[in-house]
Amino acid sequence: GQITGIAPKAKILAYKVSENGEGVSSELITRAINKAIEDGADIINISLGVNKTNSKIDRAVNNALEKEIFVVTAAGNDGPDLGSIGSPGRNFGSVTVGATYNNLTSSLVATLEVDGKPYTVIPMVGSTRLSEPITGKIIFGGYGKTEEIKELVVKDSILIVERGSDVEGELLYFSIKEKNAANAGAKALIVYNNQPGIFLGELIHEFMEKGYEPQIPVVSIDKEEGLEIKESINDVHNATIHLFYNPDFVAHFSSRGPVSPFYIKPEIVAPGAYINTTQNNAGYNFTSGTSYAAPHVSGAAALLLEKNPQLHHHELKSILLTTVEPVSDAYGNEFSVNDAGAGRLDIKKAYGAKLVIIPPNFVASISSDNPVIEKEFNLKLIEGTLDNFSVSFDAPSSLNFAHSLESNILKIKISVADDDFGEHEGKIIINHDETRYVIPFILHYTLGSVSAVQQNQDLIFNINHPEEWSFAKISVTNSKDGTIHTTTTTPNKKATIEIYENSIYWIDAKIRVGGNSSSAYNAIEIKSLPPESQNIRWIDVPEKQIAIVAGIVIIIGIVGLIIKKQPTF
Repeated sequence: GQITGIAPKAKILAYKVSENGEGVSSELITRAINKAIEDGADIINISLGVNKTNSKIDRAVNNALEKEIFVVTAAGNDGPDLGSIGSPGRNFGSVTVGATYNNLTSSLVATLEVDGKPYTVIPMVGSTRLSEPITGKIIFGGYGKTEEIKELVVKDSILIVERGSDVEGELLYFSIKEKNAANAGAKALIVYNNQPGIFLGELIHEFMEKGYEPQIPVVSIDKEEGLEIKESINDVHNATIHLFYNPDFVAHFSSRGPVSPFYIKPEIVAPGAYINTTQNNAGYNFTSGTSYAAPHVSGAAALLLEKNPQLHHHELKSILLTTVEPVSDAYGNEFSVNDAGAGRLDIKKAYGAKLVIIPPNFVASISSDNPVIEKEFNLKLIEGTLDNFSVSFDAPSSLNFAHSLESNILKIKISVADDDFGEHEGKIIINHDETRYVIPFILHYTLGSVSAVQQNQDLIFNINHPEEWSFAKISVTNSKDGTIHTTTTTPNKKATIEIYENSIYWIDAKIRVGGNSSSAYNAIEIKSLPPESQNIRWIDVPEKQIAIVAGIVIIIGIVGLIIKKQPTF
């Protein structure tokens, strides 16, 4: 038969914003987004971005959201560092997509445990799967040079070496380090970084010796953990390394959250590693990046719209985000929402979903003076009834939950059992008609609190803290465009900020007590400003249905995130 694609009735509009893929201006990106809006797009896929906030791009995305267009953005390729998502991926209203491995043979992962303590390691390109874990004593081998290793008893050990060389200009490739370690009888090799962060190294590269083939597994580790292992070698008894396939694994390059204490990013992950895709020379090639993960979500959204053209964009978002499958790390633990959002896209479950849950995720804050929060979820049935409906919770034991269902409103009450201050992550699990829906959340439990009231066009703030505080800096973010205004206050000074439009405003207070500073969070929704100062409130449930003509879905694809070249030394 003929292959027609995941959403065969979709019409694709492609907007070129770069000649060679090496760089693109924010002006061209915003023009492309605005042209897609003008052309009547229902879904906009933005597979590019910058590693910082860009107000021009964010305003263009917000313009699309105000027109009720479903916007999908790539998270970026600056992982695994936290807080590495830039614009437009950090935009509050878009659906931000991280990347997972997509098949068995491209999903090699590694684990390292030293005396039972797990460490984060990445297998180097060229290493192969192990049939069973390797256990041995760890020995430090300098930079992995022959003259350093020959003085050691390396046989049957796990060798740890530093990346690079102590000789300026010397190119000591990972393949050379591996060969030296293998020739000395080591079972495995660990290379720790010579600068902050972890890295993906290559054993197979154009500069390797002719006929070279890796003999032992090689993994990389970040500088801090590598030095920790090195400095405790005399106390170490055993270390265990394992390399195995794990297809549902967040790619190391996929940018992570958080980007804000008020919302979750990324929200979902999809296949983005070793994707067979088109190239500029009219051919195909395997490549990786969140740029290739985002279109999976855009295609799924197009498929859902073909099935049900009456879905609003916020309903599309809910279905895709709540019907995910969990993704686990190499140790079998589910990834944090800052790594994977709700989980991995599951098109089959999304297509068969009969329930829309609004909101599909949330971030909330409570404080010592009010350690309880109540949250409401609107439940909309696509088909069926709510008879076969149950709720459960996956969260730290210090959190207590209660729930009730009134008509189509699910009410959740969360309280903290003790003084377990900090950030708590969990999931609300809804089972309905044999489908599992997931609502991830982050709960901030703070010692102090900040509140705000509206007086005409001013927000007036109040700080509460059980201890004597001396100073507070208050930052207020307009959720529509990310504009931030700040003010300061003391116990004897009233703090105000003027606002100009109806919106939800996020409030972040840094409260100084003695020599320490702590955070407090809140949000306030303003609805009563005069009509002349109002803009369309894109964060609300839209009134207009998505424009679909004869079942045709229009998608914009902007291609572009550049993948960092993998190091060989």
